[in-house]
Amino acid sequence: MKLILVDDHPLVRKGLISVLSLESDLEIVGEAGNVREALDLINRVKPDLALVDLRLGNEYGLEILERSKNTDSCKFIILTSSAEEEDFRRSEEAGALGYVLKEALPEELLYAVRLVSRGRKYYDPGIMDLIMKGSQQDVLIEELTPREKDVLIALGEGLSNKDIAKKLFISEYTVKKHVSQILAKLNLADRTQAALYAHTKGLIRVS
Repeated sequence: MKLILVDDHPLVRKGLISVLSLESDLEIVGEAGNVREALDLINRVKPDLALVDLRLGNEYGLEILERSKNTDSCKFIILTSSAEEEDFRRSEEAGALGYVLKEALPEELLYAVRLVSRGRKYYDPGIMDLIMKGSQQDVLIEELTPREKDVLIALGEGLSNKDIAKKLFISEYTVKKHVSQILAKLNLADRTQAALYAHTKGLIRVS
């Protein structure tokens, strides 16, 4: 898997290289410190995945994602020190499949990289905990049926309705019904919040 690192601090990039280069299946193919360098690098080396900081000096890292929307082959993980809900929401809207805080352990970052490389989503437990507390959501998981809990776990794994249907051997229509019931019972707005809930309640384990 080819990766690029986008951060305006050289020491941060070197630290990431020291962690990621130990993995035989990961190859660091470039570094960038600003938006222009990152866009040029993506066009030139065509990486599979980019780790992007939100704050690049006076620039905003999400500009890279927004200007790379037609680059389907490259997936993005935001690696940042920001635990602000607004930054998380904007990152997801821009197309980031992962959001990892810089305080994460190396194994957490590696798990996120491999999960996102498979087209799934990964949200740092730190940001999810803050978001769930902020929403004052306090519904017991026991209110869900066993099948609804299975669907909730699948949502936390970033699966689509089609993938959930295949995994659980049910129809997509049934999946949609379960998702609607889950959102109603847990008083959640959308699939993203359901995924956050699943992670916050410890239903998704890092392997």
